[in-house]
Amino acid sequence: MRISTKALAIASVIMVLFLAPGSPAQAVGTSDPLTPDSSRPSPEDRVSTDASSTYVELDSWVYPAIERLAAQGVIQYEFLGLRPWTRRAIYQMLENAQGTESSEELVQAIKKELFREATLGPDQLEKDIFIDGVYTRSQFIAGTPLNDSYHFGQTLADDFGRPYGHGLQQITGFETRAEHGRLSLFVRGEYQRSPSAPGYSTAIAGIIAVQDNNPIRTYSNQPAGDAFRLLDTYASVELLGQQFSFGKQSYWWGPGSASSMMLSDDAEPFYSFRINRTLPLSIPLVSRLLGPFRYDNFFGKLSGHMYPRQPYFYGQKINFFPTKNLELGFSRDAVIAGDGSTPLTFGNFWKSFTSMSSGTYSNSLRNVDGARHASFDFRYRLPGVRDWLTLYTDSLVHDDVSPVDAPRHAAITPGIYLSRFPYLSKLDLHVEGGSSDITPRAEGGKYYYYEGVYRDCYLNKRNLMGSWLGREGTGGQAWSTYWFNAQSTLQVGYRTLRVSRFFVPQGENQQAAYGELQYRWKDGLALQFLLQAERWAAPALAPSPQTDVTTQVQVSFSPKSWKLPLRQQLAAGALGMDGFH
Repeated sequence: MRISTKALAIASVIMVLFLAPGSPAQAVGTSDPLTPDSSRPSPEDRVSTDASSTYVELDSWVYPAIERLAAQGVIQYEFLGLRPWTRRAIYQMLENAQGTESSEELVQAIKKELFREATLGPDQLEKDIFIDGVYTRSQFIAGTPLNDSYHFGQTLADDFGRPYGHGLQQITGFETRAEHGRLSLFVRGEYQRSPSAPGYSTAIAGIIAVQDNNPIRTYSNQPAGDAFRLLDTYASVELLGQQFSFGKQSYWWGPGSASSMMLSDDAEPFYSFRINRTLPLSIPLVSRLLGPFRYDNFFGKLSGHMYPRQPYFYGQKINFFPTKNLELGFSRDAVIAGDGSTPLTFGNFWKSFTSMSSGTYSNSLRNVDGARHASFDFRYRLPGVRDWLTLYTDSLVHDDVSPVDAPRHAAITPGIYLSRFPYLSKLDLHVEGGSSDITPRAEGGKYYYYEGVYRDCYLNKRNLMGSWLGREGTGGQAWSTYWFNAQSTLQVGYRTLRVSRFFVPQGENQQAAYGELQYRWKDGLALQFLLQAERWAAPALAPSPQTDVTTQVQVSFSPKSWKLPLRQQLAAGALGMDGFH
């Protein structure tokens, strides 16, 4: 039975990769995605399937807005377990939105953000270069923060791996995109300035060596950073209903908002080749049982690894909507090959991809199946309170095909989302919590996000790519948001984490409370203010409890009319004209 389950899971992934590209598209928001008519794209849908569209960045205000609309039943088939979304996919979610007068403001605000998609007709494939936004952020941390997510935790999570430390940090960045029919290009760049950070003592270096089963290294002081970095930067082409993209890209593979067990934006985006079904798909017979579905696939390379150096990383995720209230997701990824390890060949990749065995620990660096993780997640709008309360759960296993196949080995993070309170419709509440200290296999931090051969396995540039719970932690986060209007909110929250004494000697405790104000004016100017107070206790790092306070101010501007039509570039350049209008 166990082998049959694994074979079925692998067969499902192969079916998606090789059979789905020729399947008809299903537009989001249609009343019945399983009827024969809905499986044939209309002329209006052809624009969506033929034209390339860039992804909306994961730190955009659009994502919590869409989550709120989905929880209240205003939109359907949003696929929260597969993010980021393209601009065109978000606009199609809103096409048949059905909500109350209070939700209409939110719908119209998102449509206004996607102004280009709203103006395209069935025969239009516009050719433009857009400046989506410019921003600057000043951040000051008083006290000593935690900034080693793989070993001791982190003060700031899900921030694209941006460097931070005691003192002043500054970032200034921009987002721009170009779209020309089936082709698109997106660039997000930042100038990042960060203070110096102290290195680890010999005693702490010894703890890390035990945690990772590596030789003791010297951790010198980290000099102040002053550099320009590209974040999400990629080129895309739309073919056969799929979006093919290559470059630095972010992934959020989970239903939660505070953390994602499989992939999150906790680390800097990594270089990858991606094949993503950005719009829901319906296949006759299959979709009568499983409903519309989407999938995402990538193959890339990680940076900052030492054991072994420069490994490769691939993954697949597929999400279904069996009913309009239930979303199911399955994913699997693996770190393979690398310098001095198993060579990257198609045979070795295929062996890793189709492996049905559990456990890849080996004293040899060759002929291993890679460091494999798999996840299962679901999101369900509860009966009787459909438009109020949503339950969701994320789970992760290492060296098993799926948490469904091996539930006793799974790290689990459940959560609830109350989209509004009685008589307080503008107030919502999230509560998420979980643990990566579930099974005895996790003792010492040598199970989740770790592999005996690939000892840096789930890192990119020294930052953990999964959940801030880390390798052997138990914690949770609760936060409540008050919506002044569609784009202005006040949020207060609390986060706690306890790390096992078997991983960090004498254990570790971390608590943080924060408040965040976001206010956006109609002309695209926005202000964000964050204040966080944290207390952490880790006798292995400091003999007494430590306190740090983070203050963050960000000013951003998202112009709605800064674009340069490609057909006018040469003329504008020849005449020396300003192309912005």
